Amino acid sequence: MTSTDDTAGTGGTGGAGGIGGTGGTDSGAHPRFAAALRELGLDDLHTHVRRFPDATRTAAEAAAAVGCELAQICKSLVFAADGVPVLVLMDGASRVDVELVRRELGAGKVTRPRADVVRETTGYAIGGVPPFGHRTRTRVLADRSLLEHDVVWAAAGTPYTVFPMAPKALVVHAGATLVDVRERVS
Repeated sequence: MTSTDDTAGTGGTGGAGGIGGTGGTDSGAHPRFAAALRELGLDDLHTHVRRFPDATRTAAEAAAAVGCELAQICKSLVFAADGVPVLVLMDGASRVDVELVRRELGAGKVTRPRADVVRETTGYAIGGVPPFGHRTRTRVLADRSLLEHDVVWAAAGTPYTVFPMAPKALVVHAGATLVDVRERVS
């Protein structure tokens, strides 16, 4: 099975530790993401966005910053299915099986796009891609492994910010389809 290492340069996210924030709408979240929270009626999440002095670009960095298990991270990973961007939400301890994504989408080929394509599609840099609030509407797949936790943390649009959310709510707000695309370890 074809896989991809999802830990480096992923949507920087954190894990379920103490929930804190800066309060108000000046949460440190990316302005586009902050606007998405308002549009989705999730204004209360602004107070739960956590900003860190060091980057949380990788799932491991985010888990260490928040103080949680790696699997409590929600990575937002952009792929290209026959050249069309698709977002895959995966727990931080797992890797995406690209062949399973290809089959799920009925695509001929699934690859990782260049960083400029990720930014152009989502409006965010790699390491800060949130699960929703993107510049361009894309298809979203969420691996079922995310549902194994009460709370997961995801990037808030920058490599320094994360926010907590119940995984079922995250899947709904992202408009994601639940799938099984996690690489199986033999």
